[in-house]
Amino acid sequence: MHGRCNKLRGILSSTPLIQLLVTLKGTNKMSKLNGKVSVVTGASKGIGAGIAKGLAAEGSSVVVNYANSKADADRVVADIKTAGGKAIAVQGDVAKSADVQRIFAETKKAFGRVDVLVNNAGIYQFAPLEQITEEQFHRHFNTNVLGLLLATQEAAKHFPPEGGSVINIGSVVSDITPPASAVYTATKGAVDAVTRVLAKELGSRKIRVNSINPGIVETEGTHTAGFIGSDFEKKNAAEAPLGRTGQPSDIAPIAVFLASQDSGWLTGETLIASGGVR
Repeated sequence: MHGRCNKLRGILSSTPLIQLLVTLKGTNKMSKLNGKVSVVTGASKGIGAGIAKGLAAEGSSVVVNYANSKADADRVVADIKTAGGKAIAVQGDVAKSADVQRIFAETKKAFGRVDVLVNNAGIYQFAPLEQITEEQFHRHFNTNVLGLLLATQEAAKHFPPEGGSVINIGSVVSDITPPASAVYTATKGAVDAVTRVLAKELGSRKIRVNSINPGIVETEGTHTAGFIGSDFEKKNAAEAPLGRTGQPSDIAPIAVFLASQDSGWLTGETLIASGGVR
């Protein structure tokens, strides 16, 4: 301890204030989420992986949930650990209540508590009206809406008396309503509504519920779906006031903000993160 105090005195006497703050942050003493535990659903790649890494970088222990992509989830965990963070990967389908219960049981077993839930797990498939099927409808709603509800239901049981933060991942499609997106857009409109309802319902328990609604973001999923490089993406980027397609790194800091006490007076809010596309 004496040596550490001498080191700090040396820094104070020779380092400008801004450099001092960076130095202290590098030792994780000023991180926003020290001691917190976050569950991020659908975190094996894309926006979810970016959020998981962002939360870990601010001191949170992170549970990287995945449905099928174990290798990708393990890579996210490895990246977090390499950077000095704490993380585990836990498989589970958020549309199945038994899986959701197991995700949170594994979280408590590994880290002893739960403070933050990021409802990122979701699927998307665009199709015109004449191609919509019952299977497509139920698959979207089971993951994008039921899964969000089941995960939040379980998280609320485990949040401490001082409350917690639920961060839903919606989409700007609920505002821009593009053609051939009726089912997907309906699920994200539901997320908007559920966010506001649960903010009112859980507020007395000091649980905050907010949503991040991204525009198009370059991820493995949007590449696979053919969005990146398409006329749709080019038109979107051209119309965006900030003039480009989003990246997972654009979304992660917003999640950190909503997870931390910096947003302690926000609940029931939808933050559109689309580079200005409305």
